[in-house]
Amino acid sequence: MPALMPGLSAAPPPGFRKAFTRGLIAATPDGVPESSIMAHSHTNLIYHIVFATKDRHPWIETPVRQDLWQYLGGLIRSDDGIVLEVNGMPEHVHILAKLRPSQAVAEVIRTVKAKSSHWLKGRLGLPEFAWQTGYGAFTVSQSQIETVRRYIQRQEEHHRTMPFMDEFRQLVRAHGLELDEQDMWD
Repeated sequence: MPALMPGLSAAPPPGFRKAFTRGLIAATPDGVPESSIMAHSHTNLIYHIVFATKDRHPWIETPVRQDLWQYLGGLIRSDDGIVLEVNGMPEHVHILAKLRPSQAVAEVIRTVKAKSSHWLKGRLGLPEFAWQTGYGAFTVSQSQIETVRRYIQRQEEHHRTMPFMDEFRQLVRAHGLELDEQDMWD
């Protein structure tokens, strides 16, 4: 019989009691009814991920963009994520994706940036290509997916009037984060 906690076939920890619910053995805090045990986790982890080329150099020219967007989407899918939208400009990328709770956002982004950097170096014949060190990863509620998707789709239109650095500052502030201008553009 499966156990939710390793070694639970022995006595539960102090303050807990052994409970058998929905075919699972679990340690339930004293005073919590067995009917309140949740047998499955439910998540909807949606992120708007933004990162730029090193020094915001405009390396992502039009001929390679669509292939890069496809490649980035494939990298997210290879980590069991779901890509909702990918787009960007010559110096930066926006990704809207659902990620699994078992995947750390930082690790997914590190992998995406490392593998796509290697791919772009070969594709562009530019051994000096690199992504900036940092990134932005902002949570998105289910009700805002279409708004963020349209925002990402309209990057060219949007950037006729707003440079990337201003856009990124605006995103950071909109999500209640402090700006550290000194380290933000490494």
